[in-house]
Amino acid sequence: MQITIEQTAERLKENNDFLLLTHMSPDGDTLGSAHALCRILQALGKNARVLTEGKIPKKFEYLSCAVTEQSFDEKYIVAIDIADEGLFPASAAQYKGRVDLCIDHHISNTHYSSEYCVENDAAACAEIVFKVIKALKADIDRTVANCLFTGLTTDTGCFRYSNVTKQTMNTAAQLIEIGCDSYMINKRMFEMNSKQRVAVEQMALESLRYYDGDKIAVMCVTLDMIKKSGVDEGELEGLAAIPRTIEGVAVGITVRQKKENVYKVSVRSDESVCCANKLCAIFGGGGHAAAGGCIFKDEPLELVIERLVKAAQDVLEPQER
Repeated sequence: MQITIEQTAERLKENNDFLLLTHMSPDGDTLGSAHALCRILQALGKNARVLTEGKIPKKFEYLSCAVTEQSFDEKYIVAIDIADEGLFPASAAQYKGRVDLCIDHHISNTHYSSEYCVENDAAACAEIVFKVIKALKADIDRTVANCLFTGLTTDTGCFRYSNVTKQTMNTAAQLIEIGCDSYMINKRMFEMNSKQRVAVEQMALESLRYYDGDKIAVMCVTLDMIKKSGVDEGELEGLAAIPRTIEGVAVGITVRQKKENVYKVSVRSDESVCCANKLCAIFGGGGHAAAGGCIFKDEPLELVIERLVKAAQDVLEPQER
């Protein structure tokens, strides 16, 4: 059942022993939103902890400073920025079918939780968590503001994407007024890369291929590239946006190999077509109009690419008439 911001705050007041779930291949929004809410719940005297997919990526390590490690038996499960149970990491598999509350902003949310607070017009889950914290009448300190700003800036590409609204900018302004370190966060997210990250990006760019009159661009990141570069898994975020930045490309597709014949696909589409979620839905995924994702299993890379390109062509064709 869909519930309001105020009702979401009431559920958090009424319950205790919170486990906050984040999605696989965690980004700044799921991590920032979860750690912000966790800190607030702990400040309210409740038990809360964040469950992630393994170790937090290095560039997001500062977020973990927001919370205190706690040990307890979880009683109330909250999914943060997770549109579907298929996006649960292996560490959260046991909680499928057991989620009490989902806070999310994806239009493709499958309403798998008992209750959910989903606002499709929010640019980031952090916008919604910010409103929930306000409804809790809890104090937002600099640490919480840093967590929320991380979610905002990463899910909007440093406020460059078409999902940015007046509400997004107002939220960012309030977080800056509170004292978040916007300069540090944006520099860390968008202007700092290790030599290993540069190496894997170079190899990925060499895989770039164009289709359909150069309107579709596909880039691959294989396990071999990751091994040769020595890049940390957490540094791969951001690669998905590269194909779409190329002039003339309407649909950018990045295929990242996770295991043998298991591929995570990220799709970015131009605002003139806004078809990313439609394309990903064909393969059991979802997301937003301009950004989506899906998973392929037990298929070779060349077939994955072939199917994705065909689907992209089918989605683009009616919009070009």
